[in-house]
Amino acid sequence: MPSIRMVIGIGCALSATLFIVACSSSPERPSVPEVTTDPVDMTMTSSVFEHGALIPIKYTCDGENMNPPLVFSDIPENAISLVLIMEDPDVPKSIRSDGMWDHWVVFNIPPSVTSLEENEQPSGVAGKGTTENLHYKGPCPPAQHRYYFRLFALDTLLDLPEGSIKLDVLEAMEGHVLAEAKLMGRYDRPVNDDS
Repeated sequence: MPSIRMVIGIGCALSATLFIVACSSSPERPSVPEVTTDPVDMTMTSSVFEHGALIPIKYTCDGENMNPPLVFSDIPENAISLVLIMEDPDVPKSIRSDGMWDHWVVFNIPPSVTSLEENEQPSGVAGKGTTENLHYKGPCPPAQHRYYFRLFALDTLLDLPEGSIKLDVLEAMEGHVLAEAKLMGRYDRPVNDDS
């Protein structure tokens, strides 16, 4: 029959083990802020390409390098600001260790903005893209890549300066996202047949 001292010792060891496991099992920080309320059906569309389709050459480095027209629908009524990001997640790791290229970052856009014409920079604060750009930078991939336009509705304004990078914007957004919409287009540069 185990002694009282042994039983106490086993109990203390189990308690210590449970404490260590509980403290070491915290979830990893999400790379993209999660929607903090019930999902809202906010949408983003373009009149020049559908979700998953090819982006017309006009809006790339091989054309006029201007942003395509965009329409934002069903923005939450309690939204204080919008964030617009365009990113390419298909960059070779040999070029960018995170495999990501940021083409467009704009935050503190008024929620009254429900559309953008082509070649229109939205009112708000311009963030900085991967090439130090403060405005739209069109697709220019070595092979077919995907380009995600992402729209976030927030319950606050972001206290960040012009030229803030996307990671700073995403961090400041945490806990404030009311809704998100995505539009993905593809682009593959034309092959030169003159060789």
